This record gives sequence, C-alpha cells and structure tokens, in this order.
Amino acid sequence: MTRTTTPRLRTWVLLLLAVTGALLGGAGPASAHAALTGSDPAQGVVVKQAPSQVALTFSEKVAMNDDSLRVLDPRGKPVQTGGPANLSGTTYAVKLKGGLGKGTYTVTYQVVSADSHPVSGAYTFSIGAPSQTVVSATGPVAGGGAVGGLYAFGRYASYAGFIMLVGGAAFVLACWQRGAGVRPLQRLVVGGWLTLTAATLWLLLLRGSYTTSGKVADVFDLGLLGQVLQTKTGAALVSRLLLLAAAALFIAVLFGAYTKREEGQEKRDLTFGLAIGGVVVAAGLATSWAMAEHASVGLQPAIAMPVDVVHLLAVAAWLGGLTALLVALYRAPAETPVEADAVRRFSRIAFGSVVALVATGTYQSWRQLGSWSAFTDTRYGQLLLVKIGLVALLVGFASVSRRWTARLTDGTGMDAARSEKERVSVTEAGAAKAGAAKAGAAKAAGEDTGSGDSRRAAQLARQQAAMAAARQKRLRDGDRNRFGLRRSVLAEAGVAVVLLAVTTWLTQTEPGRTELDAKAASASSAGSATAPSNGALTLDMPFDTGGANGKGVVSVDLDPARVGGNEMHVYVQRPGGQAFDIPEVKVAFTLETKKIGPLPVTPEHITTGHWSASGVQIPMAGDWKVAVTVRTSDIDQVTVSKNAQIG
Repeated sequence: MTRTTTPRLRTWVLLLLAVTGALLGGAGPASAHAALTGSDPAQGVVVKQAPSQVALTFSEKVAMNDDSLRVLDPRGKPVQTGGPANLSGTTYAVKLKGGLGKGTYTVTYQVVSADSHPVSGAYTFSIGAPSQTVVSATGPVAGGGAVGGLYAFGRYASYAGFIMLVGGAAFVLACWQRGAGVRPLQRLVVGGWLTLTAATLWLLLLRGSYTTSGKVADVFDLGLLGQVLQTKTGAALVSRLLLLAAAALFIAVLFGAYTKREEGQEKRDLTFGLAIGGVVVAAGLATSWAMAEHASVGLQPAIAMPVDVVHLLAVAAWLGGLTALLVALYRAPAETPVEADAVRRFSRIAFGSVVALVATGTYQSWRQLGSWSAFTDTRYGQLLLVKIGLVALLVGFASVSRRWTARLTDGTGMDAARSEKERVSVTEAGAAKAGAAKAGAAKAAGEDTGSGDSRRAAQLARQQAAMAAARQKRLRDGDRNRFGLRRSVLAEAGVAVVLLAVTTWLTQTEPGRTELDAKAASASSAGSATAPSNGALTLDMPFDTGGANGKGVVSVDLDPARVGGNEMHVYVQRPGGQAFDIPEVKVAFTLETKKIGPLPVTPEHITTGHWSASGVQIPMAGDWKVAVTVRTSDIDQVTVSKNAQIG
C-alpha cells in the first residue's frame, strides 16, 4: 500500500523543492541589519579643531552599553568621557576630553542592531594632520570566533528542531492519526522538541558573550545573562521556552490519551482541540523568531512579521511533514502501514504550503535585496546565488526520483510485488507456526529428554525467525525500483541539509538592500571628507502666514552641506530685505526616498532675524526636503519647503 502512495508524494516534493529553494531567504527572513551610514567627524577627514564629540548614525536603532563607542588617540588610549547617548533617531554620540592633540584618532563601535545581530567596525579621522597610530583599523569583531560558531550551530539546531516538532505533529494530527501510536514517529516529534528546547537554552547562554566579548569564558557570566534577559532577543528566547512547555503538554496528550481513544465523536472533539492548540503553539513559536529578528525592523514590519510567521509554518508543514512521512514509510511496523489517504492529505497540505511559500518568499526577497544588482554586488546576494545553485542540483536529483516513482506506479508490478509479499508472509507465518509447534513439542518432551532438547528447539525457532527476516529484507532490497527511489531520496536529503545550512548562514548575513545603502553612504562620506569646505548650501523660501506682518523670506544656510555634522544659519527678512524677529522658527530634514525623517532642528536665536544651530546631523546623502516652520504670532504660522541635494 505504501508504494502506491509514494509517487504522489514525490511529485509534490519536487514542486516544493524547486519553488521554495529559490524563494526561501532564510527560516528567519531578513529585512535589515544595522549599518553605519554616517559619522561626524567623517571617515578620513582632517579637522582643524578638536571636536567636542563623535557622532555615529546607523541605518536603524541599535542597543549600546558604556563600552560600545570608543575613541582612541594615536597611542591607543581612550579619550571619550562617559557612555554614548542617543542624540536623535538613529544617531548616537560620545563626548570627548578637552585639549586633544594633533594626530590620527580611531573610532571603534560594537553595537547590537534591532534585528538582534551584533555589528562592529572602526574608522579614523585626524586633528590637524594625520599621524601614525598603534590602534588596529579593524576594530572589535562582534559575533565571530568560537562563540560565533557555537551560536550559529544553535540557530541551525533550533530551526531543525522547530521543523521536526511542528511538521511531525501536524503530519500525525492532520494526515495520519493512526501514526500517533507508531514509536518511530513519536521519537521524531519528541526529538524535535528536545532539540529545540536544548538549542534555545544554548542560545540564551551564548547570547551575552556573542554580542559583547566573544569569549567562551563569558558564556556562564550571570551578569551578561541578566543583561540578555532585558533585551528583546532575551525576551523572545524566554517566551519560546514557555511555549515549549505548552508544546510538551500537547505532545503528551497526542501520544498518550489521544491514542487510547476509540473512533467516534469524542476522538473527533479531541482532534479539533489538539488542532487548535497546536496551531496556537506553533504560531507562537514562529512569532518568537519574527518578534526579535529581521522581520521586526526595516520596511513594513507590521506586514513582514505576519508574513514571517506564515513562512516558517509553511516550511515546517512541508519539510517536517515530509520527514515524518519518510519515517512512516520506512520505519513503521508492517501491521501499521501508511494509508493512501494519509499521503493524499499530506499532498494537499504540501500544495497549500507551496502557495504560501511563493507569496511570502517573493515578498521577503524584495525586502532583502531591493534590486537586481544586489545579487552580484553583495555577500547576501552571492549566498542567495549559491542557494539557487543547490536548488538546481536538488531538482536534478528530483528528476531521477520522478523516474523511479513512475515505475512504482505500474499496477502490474505493484500487484506482483504485493503477491510476492503475501506469499512470503504466508511462508513466514507457516515457519513461525512450525517453530512454535516444535518449541511446544520440545517443551512437552522436555520432561523426558531434559532441558537440552528444549534449548535446541528454542534456538531452531530463533534461526527460522532470522531466516524469515532475511528473506523479507532480500525481497525489499531486491525491488529495484524501491531501492533506486531510496537512493535518490537520500541524495535529496543530503542536499537539503546543506541547503538548510546556507539558509542559516543567510539569516546572519547583512541583506543586500542595507549593504548597498551603507556602501553608498560610505562613498558619499569619503567624498565629502576630501572635498573643500566651500560647498555651503543656501535656500531662500518666501512665506506668508496670513496675519499682520506675516510676509517675508526665510533663508537657510547649511555648511558644508555634507553627510555628518553641519553648521546651520537661518535668516528671516521682510520682502524689502530688512531683518526682523518672529516668535519661533523650526527646521526639519526629510529624505523621502529612504523614509528617513523628519529630523527636527530647533535653532537658537542669535540676533535680530538670525538663528543658528551647530552639529546638524545629515545621516545619508540624497535629495533632502528642507522644511521651515515660521510663526509670526500666537496663531499665525506656515511651513515652507524646498528640496536640495546634500552630500
């Protein structure tokens, strides 16, 4: 019976592998890692006067501690005072000591992005003139070393455990309810639960060292563990452990009370209850990834997080269900074969999974890359190309499987195989009866002939049983079609293991969209560092608030109009050119193409018709909208704006 169902399974597997392999950007889909997009002073710049602070701007909000941002003099001594502070939005700054001498200074940073990944780096700037420095230009390395490798292994194990737990349980409950009493399937689901639980604890212990020192000795530092528990990632891991406790209760009922229920209304009610509870727990487990990683930040998080949950559940339903079916086909006892209806039900679930994966995978790929050039110009895109190559290899093995499954669908061959199996079963039954009869006769005769004959009869019965098992194995292995299918499935499984490894690697790699943005910002910053400081920008904007003395012209001067810190002066004049004061003036910068801003600036009043602000941070080069709000009375105000290329 199991052979008749296998071709349908293989057809769906081929379709699923071909589609999901190309679209699955990671079990935890990426949206954005934090990347340094601006700095003040800028990278490589030579400033005349020592700055009072160093400010860094990232592509998203980051988590910092007192040592996350350091500034080192040419001899390697720290010159910052206090810890970093959040200036505005995604800009963070640290104050510097006064009286800094000339030379090259190194800025190092080690932060944790909102999507839970550690980010580190370093750059230099000079005061007066460049000089030699003893500081390494690479800065700290976050997320690497032995701890980084152990953490990556934990992530891989957690995804694998989730797939086995959710997919295996879904297969039993939705496709083959008789499988709840099959020991190999029970071991698969329980093994998935144990793997996910152990991996979650593993990640929780490693997290502190992974995002800070990277030292193995710090893995059991309770202070670091306490800090982790206060973060979004720590809360997600603890939530996952609580949900796994609920999953343990679900497993106990599924493989305990559920198997003892007779078919009827009571069992149908229990099935419905387990299905609802299982979906809630599975969705909660998937959400523990979505709430702490890439989907929770970047573009459209309100859409990306539910999409991520659906994506993970679809992967688990397909891959975990396929694993459960293969276990049932090859490890289930002969008296409990997999019914054709079970495989047909799994095929329908697989079809629904592939539809979900196509939709969610397309959306995720758009969020991760953003452009075709990101395939070749970024490390994430290159890894994705490797993944597509693995999919092509997988499809090649799948085509071989199709040929074997086509042969297995031959009705004559199946009937012959079934007749042979029935013949062998009858022979084995006869041999077993004969052995039992001989054992009984030996036992009866044992009273006269002694225990030696009884032992010989028992040994003969065991030999006959072993011979019957050997005949059954030869029959199974002698089926050329079945043997060929098993080899092709093994090859597919091997490629799938590598594919899951690449997928895990992708979840820890900066997506192409963010990497390209960071490169563009870095290039702009480098260009502005070598450009002369005469690139001041002046914008003149007429205004009319509608009240008395409500007309005039507001001028905004930005110097040097580059990425990083800028001096801003605002002048208000009457239509005839005379300077005059107004109650309030405010400025805001917005980069609409990147959805940055508005970044508000409230300048200080200097003299009649003149306001000024220093250290105005422009985090990224682009076509910025400069909006000025002018208030000429308690009730009369207006906002005027112009666009200008800054950086």
